[in-house]
Amino acid sequence: MPAHHDIAAETDLWNTYAASAFTEDAEPVFCWTQYAGHGPGPEVLGGPRSVLEIGCGTGRALAHLAQRGVVARGVDLSPVMVKKTTAKWAATGAEFVCAEILEHLRGHDVTYDAVYSIFGAAWFADPGRLFPLVRQRLAPGGVFAFSQPPAIPGAYGPQGMYKGGFAGKAMFTYRYSYRPAVWERLLTRAGFATANAEVLDAPHPGHIGTLLVRAVAS
Repeated sequence: MPAHHDIAAETDLWNTYAASAFTEDAEPVFCWTQYAGHGPGPEVLGGPRSVLEIGCGTGRALAHLAQRGVVARGVDLSPVMVKKTTAKWAATGAEFVCAEILEHLRGHDVTYDAVYSIFGAAWFADPGRLFPLVRQRLAPGGVFAFSQPPAIPGAYGPQGMYKGGFAGKAMFTYRYSYRPAVWERLLTRAGFATANAEVLDAPHPGHIGTLLVRAVAS
């Protein structure tokens, strides 16, 4: 049987990751890059009163915002992850929802001051479908920001990747990679007033940088 993009199988893989992603001493922290203590912080979001994190993972960034009085909601595909983040961070005031992000955005009419993704759903969802839905969920002047690895030169558009190793059941997902200027065009075409995409240098020369994108709704 040929391989197919299986949401249920992908959820199982996220659940397996979730089982080992938490430690007793983990604290809330907000960082856009893959390097601890490197790069900008939540000020990129512009001081929002309410946020939605799409693909909230371990929930540490959302808990960081919630501790500072932000109304903070996160959406993640994994029910195990959401159960663990709720148990770990509920006391901060953060709320975690288990859902597929495109379905969630289509099915709710709540608006936010900011929507963001840190190596999350903005990396894995088709921007042609995701960006217009995010725009609809933002209040006027709201910010959409996301980070992920930059595109490998010459490898643009949807990039397929097998999940769970290269043996066994054929499960795969897509990650979306473009040059910064293309990200900006995709966002303005989706209705954002302004968009800026840049690659932040790694703290060590020659190491992988971080794509950081910020768009503002009209």
